[in-house]
Amino acid sequence: MGLALLVMIWLITFISTYFFAAKTWWLPQGASTSAPGIDHQFAFTYLLMGIVFVAAQCALGYFVWKYRERGAGAVADYSHGNTKLEIVWTALTAILFIGLNLMGSPIWAAERFAPADAGALPVEVTGMQFAWYFRYAGPDGKFGATAPKLMDPSAGNESAIGLDTSDPAAKDDVVTGTMYLPVNRQVDLTLRAVDVIHSFFVPNMRFKQDAVPGLAIHMHFTPTAVGDYEIACAELCGLGHYKMHGMLKVVSAEDFEKWMAAREAEKQ
Repeated sequence: MGLALLVMIWLITFISTYFFAAKTWWLPQGASTSAPGIDHQFAFTYLLMGIVFVAAQCALGYFVWKYRERGAGAVADYSHGNTKLEIVWTALTAILFIGLNLMGSPIWAAERFAPADAGALPVEVTGMQFAWYFRYAGPDGKFGATAPKLMDPSAGNESAIGLDTSDPAAKDDVVTGTMYLPVNRQVDLTLRAVDVIHSFFVPNMRFKQDAVPGLAIHMHFTPTAVGDYEIACAELCGLGHYKMHGMLKVVSAEDFEKWMAAREAEKQ
């Protein structure tokens, strides 16, 4: 029985490790400037944790076999602990945990605390049960006022976020249910939530951030590849959470300008 358990433990360990090493279970193709750094952090973390995991599982299989039942007469040898070993592995765990956090913090902070580029495209993202809405400031570069009392999701995009059309700055605002961004241009996001906490998640952009009611959270990222990318809500937000997804379309700068011009023309 001990040998059978050893074989089973080692098979599960090495087969699962292969799938990660071969990147069968991995992140989707990165499409933002931050993706290489985040992917490197993931790969390095998996490498270190993989070494610990494989070593622990190999030791577990070996101990299962070594200390298997061998019939009557075997005397059990009880260990009452080893303070030095406990200090060593606790210290190593702390160093590993804190070290990985320090390595990853600049990547995490760059999109949250560093100011956006001067030419970044301002886009407001509003999450509500159970949809995403995206607002563009238009030619004046200013967002118009919104008001909760004006919100009516059944009446269309602008009414869904409560846009105050009497505000002059709101006249050229464009509100859509699909996000359009120009490639290789930084987008300066303002994340909002109407009802409960949502999480704006674009896996290909390696971008995830909670949208919290009452807060305007600023972040930025830069898409680097033209294509269609799924947007999901990564925070359980109610019975319709499963259907709260959207689409990000990254297009050329020329196509984005044409799209904006067409949306502005529709408002005339």
